[in-house]
Amino acid sequence: MALNIKKLLVSQPKPASEKSPYFEIAEKYDVNIDFRPFIKVEPLSAKEFRQQRVSILDFSAVVFTARTAIDHFFHLCEELRVVIPETMKYFCMTETVAVYLQKYIVYRKRKIFYGQTGKVDDLATVICKHPKESYLVPVSDVHKDDLLSILEAKKIEFQKAVMYRTVSNDFGANEKFDYDMLVFFSPSGITSLMKNFPDFEQKDIKIGTFGPTTAKAAKDAGLSLDVEAPTPEAPSMTAALELYLKNNS
Repeated sequence: MALNIKKLLVSQPKPASEKSPYFEIAEKYDVNIDFRPFIKVEPLSAKEFRQQRVSILDFSAVVFTARTAIDHFFHLCEELRVVIPETMKYFCMTETVAVYLQKYIVYRKRKIFYGQTGKVDDLATVICKHPKESYLVPVSDVHKDDLLSILEAKKIEFQKAVMYRTVSNDFGANEKFDYDMLVFFSPSGITSLMKNFPDFEQKDIKIGTFGPTTAKAAKDAGLSLDVEAPTPEAPSMTAALELYLKNNS
């Protein structure tokens, strides 16, 4: 049975590189792929941030779980005219996140630490080796508290500060929404779909999700899944899509 998937929506920004596997899939299976994030991240204004009564310079270390947090932290510092001292220490979820700091600071002159595995427990272990620091943790308005719970349990002195927010990237009233398949990468993407289209009925539309929390959010919203990644056979979303289209074309 041939599946008629001709139009696919990937809820992520369009890849910068033309060598992205998505473009190869589009050509190979004659599928039109649109890229459109269902969510976007917005900065908090300096005024909104001040309402939290957090003084950035009261802390001796900052914890970054993602590159987004780095961008918003430094932009907010600029807006607040806060000059970060060279003595500030930085603790990052992974080396990739740590290296991204180069965009804002002279990397080799700073004290930078990071986890090896990208797991919360690993970062917490690194932080706990420096128990005397006072930590500032920039977060989004929607965030997981796993790391914060561990730091609390270990009696590490920290304060979280909301520096950016995740909002729904709304579709216009006249925008066509005629896709054969939708691909999601976060629970907030599913939430945004339901907000934009409260009467959404899946019918023959295929749904793909990346990560267990996204899959759970989709199922909780009453959607049935056709593609789930990562799996041993398909470690990436593009590999999972390729497998699905190959088996169903």
